[in-house]
Amino acid sequence: MSTTLPAARKPAGTDAAEAAAEAVSAGGARVEFRGPRRAFGTTVALDGLDLTVEPGELLALLGPSGCGKTTALRVLAGFEQPDAGMVFQSYSLFPNLNARENVAFGLRVRKVPAARRRERAAELLDLVGLPEHGDRYPHQMSGGRQQRVALARALALRPRVLLLDEPLSALDAKVRAGLREEIRRLQLSLGITTVFVTHDQEEALSMADRVAVLNAGKPEQCAAPAELYERPATPFVAEFVGTMNRIPGRLTGSGDVEVAGVRLPVDGPAPVPGTSGVRVLVRPENLTVAADPEGGATVVSASFFGAVTRLHLDLADGTRVKADLPSREAAELAPGARARVRPVERPVLVEAGTA
Repeated sequence: MSTTLPAARKPAGTDAAEAAAEAVSAGGARVEFRGPRRAFGTTVALDGLDLTVEPGELLALLGPSGCGKTTALRVLAGFEQPDAGMVFQSYSLFPNLNARENVAFGLRVRKVPAARRRERAAELLDLVGLPEHGDRYPHQMSGGRQQRVALARALALRPRVLLLDEPLSALDAKVRAGLREEIRRLQLSLGITTVFVTHDQEEALSMADRVAVLNAGKPEQCAAPAELYERPATPFVAEFVGTMNRIPGRLTGSGDVEVAGVRLPVDGPAPVPGTSGVRVLVRPENLTVAADPEGGATVVSASFFGAVTRLHLDLADGTRVKADLPSREAAELAPGARARVRPVERPVLVEAGTA
């Protein structure tokens, strides 16, 4: 693993706009994971992680609990890199210091003059939208504001690498959505290389330039959000990112797979030759549903989400599937209605076994 050395400090008096311009000009640091391994007793948390984070990029480490994402972040942070800032899930604000003093703490440790500390803290509180909260203590602020103070403190030393360990998980949905946008805006404007750990796929897909999905200490796939969603490299990624149906299918002699009466090309490796019964992975938006008294599917329930309604249906073989339809189309498919379900004609992932 490596990071680039910190950039030279700007002279006192530099305002927030100039600092942002400098950061973008200098670019963030390049971060490389080259096969680190970390075990806790017999449990292997990291097993040869190979990833590169380009300067100024936001890379999200995504995966279930125990996959190694937080361990990867802490291994990276364990190097003595004075330009690396960290924001932990608990925020770690000093309860006896107000917001201004918390932001300026690292500058005080570096013996930056008091006047410059106050100036820098004021710049950063303004940058994160808290210019009037400098005199407030952590217990006087909401979780979202505490998070902004923690972010400002991490930015005080003008880091070229910022490490975020599930910083939004303790917040309510509305505050979390707003802070996602705020963190991304700041990261882009300041040009800081950022590694963001989360178990929330929505956070990862909405914020990151690339997402690395980890499983058992290893990356299953690292790609741009759209590619990760549209072309998952493995069934694990397909299942973890977004919602996925597994529908029984049959491999044909031509290398296609037959599912729900439709032949589809197989995307990626197929099960071993000779395997006939397979499970076909199809996302809810890639299923078409039409009312049909002779259809083999039955609508079980419907969940209204505004413009889209998610239908839960039982196929003729008993397989339960989810289908996302425009709400206007789904209105005629009430629970108990018979329907015809077909997959959209596009390449699909398959795995051995029956659903």
